[in-house]
Amino acid sequence: MSQEELLVLIYKKDERAFTHLYDMYSKSLFSVINVLIKNREEAEDVLQEVFVKIWKNIDSYNESKGRFYTWILNIARNTSIDKLRSKNFNNSQKNLNSDNFVNLLDDSNKLMNRIDTIGIQEFVKKLKPKCIEIIDLLFFKGYTQQEASEELAMPLGTIKTQNRNCINDLRNYLKI
Repeated sequence: MSQEELLVLIYKKDERAFTHLYDMYSKSLFSVINVLIKNREEAEDVLQEVFVKIWKNIDSYNESKGRFYTWILNIARNTSIDKLRSKNFNNSQKNLNSDNFVNLLDDSNKLMNRIDTIGIQEFVKKLKPKCIEIIDLLFFKGYTQQEASEELAMPLGTIKTQNRNCINDLRNYLKI
């Protein structure tokens, strides 16, 4: 089933479409969510929440504003960030026992492999150092633009402009 056919079925709320949607995108969305959440069970919960949001909010998708995959990726990223900022999630992380930290170093070594599962890391490496820094904070570490502004000691407007310019540079690399 093509993406166009899938979208038609989703707009019609055809139940078969949900299964196809999940089969097509669950692995890539889970990878993004898991990089941010770092807890498999919580990441699985967020993944389910993301698919419900996609299903319920399909009418807000506008093809002229961007690709469908980009739209659902933003839903996954934003839902993950919301989860990270939630009070319940923060409280649950305070109660973790030491067993959860045994593989921490090993997991951090695997982080670059997980980030690169869609092959984007090689293109990011071609960007200017400031772009690499901004994209790392905003997209791989889940910072908001305000938090990135504070972390990099740059005005918020500069972060927004730099981010837009860096994404455009990245798009140009991806077209090659």
